[in-house]
Amino acid sequence: VQLQASGGGLVQAGGSLRLSCAASGRTFSGYGMAWFRQAPGKEREFVGAITSSGRRTFYSDSVRGRFTISRDNAKNTAYLQMSSLKPEDTAVYYCAARLESTYDPRPLDEYDAWGQGTQVTVSS
Repeated sequence: VQLQASGGGLVQAGGSLRLSCAASGRTFSGYGMAWFRQAPGKEREFVGAITSSGRRTFYSDSVRGRFTISRDNAKNTAYLQMSSLKPEDTAVYYCAARLESTYDPRPLDEYDAWGQGTQVTVSS
């Protein structure tokens, strides 16, 4: 599967932004999807994940309650709705895909495909 992330930009603290991840090449509905982010000088970190059906979601403690992951299998697209943004949310955001699995969705090496990243900058 090939992934294309989009929707990043510059937003003020407290604002909202929605990222999209468009998939092509394989049956999207068979893949669990996740979002990761990487700030300058830091390691890439898990943000959240959604199962292939969309029935279960997982979030890191730092974004739980502010970010929402969803997907539309008819459109082959996953989303990351970000609200109440903080300057510390500034990072390049990546979407990732893995064949549906019951394993922990947080490790980077769980994922078979990655999007190119989209920059999110939150100003204070």
